[in-house]
Amino acid sequence: MQGVWRELAGLVLPVDCAGCGRPRTELCARCRRALARDGRGPRRVRPWPAPAGLPRVWAGAPYADEVRAVLLAHKERGALRLAGPLGEVLAGAVRGLRGGSPQLLVPVPSARRAVAGRGHDPVRRMALAAARELRRSGVAARVLAVVRQRRAVSDQAGLSAPERLANVAGALEVPGAAGRLLTGRSAVLVDDLVTTGATLAEAARAVRAAGGRVIGAAVVAAPRSAFALEEAAVVSLPRGG
Repeated sequence: MQGVWRELAGLVLPVDCAGCGRPRTELCARCRRALARDGRGPRRVRPWPAPAGLPRVWAGAPYADEVRAVLLAHKERGALRLAGPLGEVLAGAVRGLRGGSPQLLVPVPSARRAVAGRGHDPVRRMALAAARELRRSGVAARVLAVVRQRRAVSDQAGLSAPERLANVAGALEVPGAAGRLLTGRSAVLVDDLVTTGATLAEAARAVRAAGGRVIGAAVVAAPRSAFALEEAAVVSLPRGG
């Protein structure tokens, strides 16, 4: 019900831009450009050190400034209509990973208590918006929300990379009959953010354990350092000749 009231309130109350605070617009043109990296679009990112089992990851934009504010407004403050533009960014990351081939999007799950507190599941909402955007562009896409938390985990904020790995190790699963929906199929993991990659690596392990094949992960945002590491790796590749 919280999510319904937030959406109704957004229809009748004046709002400010979630990214920069500009009045009377939920997302201004400048912040839309920031989500699109000023037209450069998504690219592959590289957390370091990358945990074992982490698939290839594509991200839409660096997690900073306006992008961070927009994600938090959607996730924590219930600005639900931002799922549309954020889903467009996520769809771009999926395209970067797989091009125009059919897509099976598997959201990384939020904790039940977090979903209850927020009144919505932000990652699943963005995944559904991304699937709609992909279908509009002619790419067959659907969301399969089959990964679940099998035990509670601590808040990852403030934890080091090794601590995050230990925190989420064995925490996710694809329960029972849901595993049959993944057996032998290729899946793209989707999430709002990657930092150390620990959660995505654990989600990939759970999908593989259920018989699925993880061909990569797509996220809305990643730290600037993850973009910089991948750019440095591309520059350092030997030139053909």
